Amino acid sequence: MLGTTVMIPSALVPAMGGSDGDKIRVIQTISFVSGINTLLQALFGTRLPTVIGGSFAYLIPVVYIIGDSSLQRITDPHERFIRTMRAIQGALITSSALQITLGYSQLWGLFSRFFSPLGMAPVVGLVGLGLVQQGFPVVGNCVEIGIPMLLVVIAVSQYLKHITPFRDIPIFERFPVLICVAAIWAYSHVLTAGGAYKRTPYKTQYNCRTDRANLITSADWFYFPHPFQWGAPTFHVGHIFAMMSAVLVSMIESTGAYKAASRLAIATPPPACVLSRGIGWLGIGTLLDGLFGTLVGSTVSVENVGLLGLTRVGSRRVVQISAGFMMFFATLGKFGALFASIPFPIFAALYCVLFASVGLSFLQFTNMNSMRNLFISGLSLFLGISVPQYFNDFMLTAGHGPAHTNAGWFNAWLNTIFSSPPTVGLIVAVILDNTMDVENSKKDRGMPWWVKFRSFRGDSRNEEFYNLPFNLNRLFPPT
Repeated sequence: MLGTTVMIPSALVPAMGGSDGDKIRVIQTISFVSGINTLLQALFGTRLPTVIGGSFAYLIPVVYIIGDSSLQRITDPHERFIRTMRAIQGALITSSALQITLGYSQLWGLFSRFFSPLGMAPVVGLVGLGLVQQGFPVVGNCVEIGIPMLLVVIAVSQYLKHITPFRDIPIFERFPVLICVAAIWAYSHVLTAGGAYKRTPYKTQYNCRTDRANLITSADWFYFPHPFQWGAPTFHVGHIFAMMSAVLVSMIESTGAYKAASRLAIATPPPACVLSRGIGWLGIGTLLDGLFGTLVGSTVSVENVGLLGLTRVGSRRVVQISAGFMMFFATLGKFGALFASIPFPIFAALYCVLFASVGLSFLQFTNMNSMRNLFISGLSLFLGISVPQYFNDFMLTAGHGPAHTNAGWFNAWLNTIFSSPPTVGLIVAVILDNTMDVENSKKDRGMPWWVKFRSFRGDSRNEEFYNLPFNLNRLFPPT
């Protein structure tokens, strides 16, 4: 998840007027709060081995807030950064109420009754496939680093996974990411130190050099992120409405990621009450993001869901201990800045491998000889990729999204919703699946397999996977 943790502040903080020091403090804050949110989610949320991190879904609303004319008129860069960060904090704090309300009121669980294996298959698949723009296109920005990383991680994780050089410990199967990142990172540092990029264009240097960001020299040795470190949040109605679109998208993406994580961790699909509980705690996470000032809200890290399938490690205890490491190392500024020097193409190569289409495995519970099912799954997958591609291309060429009215919050709302592949896929799949020949297609949709997992008591294994710790089910019984 260092990819999103580093990429998002690297892109947004300079546009806000922030310095390199501000950038590394934002990176530390994202890491620290992600550790807190991951621990809360693994203990009291869905209890699945999922990691919570920053989300690309928040980019459009944040860019809208950055471009607010009242903020752009501030001439002092540092003052503009502080004022913009406070505005983003206020929007995150207020909009988190949407997730908290839908989660703890069980409304999201009630809505999940319209989900079927057929409807969820494209949504879960698009959670990973929707980030293809951060995959090979970024690898191509520095092929001499990205291509070797892609080939090495495939070789180590798939071809060498059965080799156990140390007393039957599957080193290559358990630690392919650590081994490959360390090796290619060292290789990229040799290229940088050897002067391979001295006379190359700025874009090549930015994507290939390990000393491009000036983060290590700008970072403090020790910094403890804390609430309201940027000052008191400010609240603007337009900012709040724009941010709510990203909160909604994050909720849909996280739902797909929960389904994928349960499948890869060999757990039962999360019942409606557990799904609602997870969304409620995700809202608490977004509230913490606003209080600490992480720049973006939280979502389930799709990278780490893919890592479950790559490493075969699906233990929630591992994730809980990892959350502690995240919080500890986030306070060590130089350490975090060192990892932030990893070239982006290394992350992008990992994206190509980690985003396995586990969602398509849900189709085994449906009848794919049915033309109805083929139409729904095919159309939702195609539009889930095609519609966001149209919105993203339009934004790159025109400088704004297809929605371009005088109401900036409305533009941010529509552009955010339709730039998210899982959200578009959910809209298309759920509407078609629940309106086209529903009564005669229950078996074809996979409902006989799915329905027993809707309630907490529907399967005896649910208690093993989703019971709250410390006997808290007695105080908060699943309903």
